Amino acid sequence: MSTLLQHVRTLAHGNRLANHRLHNACSQLTHDEFRAPRTGFFPSLWATLNHILIVDWYYIGALYREPDIRRSFAAETPFNNMQELAAAQVTSDQRLIDWCITADDAALDSVIDMDRESFVQRDPARHVVMHLLTHQIHHRGQAHAMLAGTAVKPPQLDEFVMPSETKFRVADLAALGWTETDLFGYQAR
Repeated sequence: MSTLLQHVRTLAHGNRLANHRLHNACSQLTHDEFRAPRTGFFPSLWATLNHILIVDWYYIGALYREPDIRRSFAAETPFNNMQELAAAQVTSDQRLIDWCITADDAALDSVIDMDRESFVQRDPARHVVMHLLTHQIHHRGQAHAMLAGTAVKPPQLDEFVMPSETKFRVADLAALGWTETDLFGYQAR
C-alpha cells in the first residue's frame, strides 16, 4: 500500500474524530443557541454544519459514482436539529472511511466526474478526497470559532493524526469503537 493511501485513510478517520468532538460540543447547546445568528461565512452553527454535510454528500456520492449527485443540494439545511444532523454526518463520515479503506492506488488515480450543472468537472479521486477533507477542516474551523461565542468550550480538533498523541484520543476512540490500528494502520505508541 502506498504512503498516500495510508495517509488518506488516516485523514478520513481523523475527520470522523473531529466531527465527533465538534458535534458532541454543539449538542450541549439549546436548539435556539444552535440556530442563533453568529459571525461566519454561514450565519449560524446550524447552517454551517448543514453545509458541511451536504457538500460531503456531493463529493462522496461522486467518489461512489452515484447518479444525480446534485440532489445533495436540494436543501441548504436539510436537518433542523443537532441530533439528526449529527446522525447523518456519522453516516456520511463512515461512507468516506469505507471508500478510503476499500480504495487502492488505482482508485485514487481514477478520474471522478462531478456534475456542476453547466459542465462536468473531472479530477482524480485523490484530489476529490483531499478537497473534501480540506472543505471540512475549513468550515469546522468556522464552527469552532462560532462555538467560542457560547458557554460551551470549543473542543480540541487537531490532534488526531499524530501517532504520539494517543493519550488525547483514548475516550474518543473508545466511544467510536476504534483502536489505534484503525486510525493509523498500525499500533501507535
